[in-house]
Amino acid sequence: MMEALCKIPAGTPVLVTGATGFTGTVLTRKLVAAGLKVGAVARTSSSLESLKDLPVEWFRGDVFDESVLKEAMQGREYVFHVAAAFREAKGGYEDYWNVHVRSTQLIAEEAIKNPLFKRLIHISTFGVHGHVENPPGTEESPYAPGDDYQRTKLEAERWLREFAGTHDLDYTIIRPAAIYGPGDRRLLKLFKMATRPFFPLLGKGKCMYHLVHVDDLTNCFIIAATEPAARGEAIICGGDEPIPIADIARIVADHFGVKTRVVRLPIGPFFLLADLCEAVCRPLKVEPPIYRRRVAFYSKDRDFDVSKMRRLLGYQPQFSNREGLIQTADWYVEQGWMKRRKAG
Repeated sequence: MMEALCKIPAGTPVLVTGATGFTGTVLTRKLVAAGLKVGAVARTSSSLESLKDLPVEWFRGDVFDESVLKEAMQGREYVFHVAAAFREAKGGYEDYWNVHVRSTQLIAEEAIKNPLFKRLIHISTFGVHGHVENPPGTEESPYAPGDDYQRTKLEAERWLREFAGTHDLDYTIIRPAAIYGPGDRRLLKLFKMATRPFFPLLGKGKCMYHLVHVDDLTNCFIIAATEPAARGEAIICGGDEPIPIADIARIVADHFGVKTRVVRLPIGPFFLLADLCEAVCRPLKVEPPIYRRRVAFYSKDRDFDVSKMRRLLGYQPQFSNREGLIQTADWYVEQGWMKRRKAG
C-alpha cells in the first residue's frame, strides 16, 4: 500500500518537523517504511519513545532555531513541515509566530540553497477560514482566523506564497480538517461525554465538524510531495463529509451500548464564564478550565468541500466517519481510558 502511494525514490533524504506529535509520528513511520532516509526535528523536551525503533536522524532543538534548521536541512530533497504550536489559552502570539512563521521562513530560505530540493509540504489548517458562513467551504472561502494559532498559520501561508513566487520554490499547502484516530486523545473527552445519560450541546447551531483520519491525511501528504498538479496549491484534506457533533455522540454511545440524550444549553453564559476564567488564569500562567475558543467551537460550522483533494491528488478517503470513530473508540478502550459496558 505504502509503496504504491509513495513515489519518492527509496533512499531519498527527507525531513519531518513535528515528528514526535500525533500526525508526525504516523507520517514518519510511513516514510521510513517506504525506504526513505528520514531526518526529524524535535524539541529537547520531546520524548522520542514512540519512534525509538526507527532509523531516524534526530535534530534536537526548537523548530525556529536557525542553527538547528540549517543543519537539519542539509541535503534534504523533501520537507514535511508538520510542526505546530500547542494550542493553549495561556500561549502568546510570539509563541505561535515562532513555530508557524519563523520556522517556515528558515526552511524556505535553506531550501532554495539546495539545487536538488524538490518540494516543501507545508501543513496549515482549515481553521484559516474560520466559521463558514455559506457551507460547504472551499480553498477559496474568505479567510477568517479566530485566534492567534489560526492567524499565524495564515501568515505563514501568505509569506510562503510570496517568497516562493520570487525564488521559484516548489511547495504545496495542506489544510487538514480536524485530525483524529488511534494515537490521539483530542476526542477522548467528547467520547466520554457521549457515554453519559445526557450529552450537552451549547447553542442552537448544527455544530458541523469535519474530520480527517490521520491515515488518510498522511497519505495525502505523501501523494502531494510528488504530484505535479499539487505544485503551488492549497488543498483542504478531510473525510468524505462533515458530521454533526450530536451524531458523533450517538455513534459512540451506540458502540458502547449506552443511551444518551442530547441536551441543548444556552451558549451566552458559557462565554461569560470563559472570559472570567481567562481573566483570572492568564496572569497566573495557568491553563483555564474553560475558555472562549472552546465555547466558540459550538457556535461554528466546519463543513468543507474536499473535491480539490480528490481531483488534484486522486485520493479517496479510506475511512468513513463511523469507521474511524469506532476504531478510535476501540483504541481508547485498549489504552484503558474507556471501558465497555458489561453484557447483561
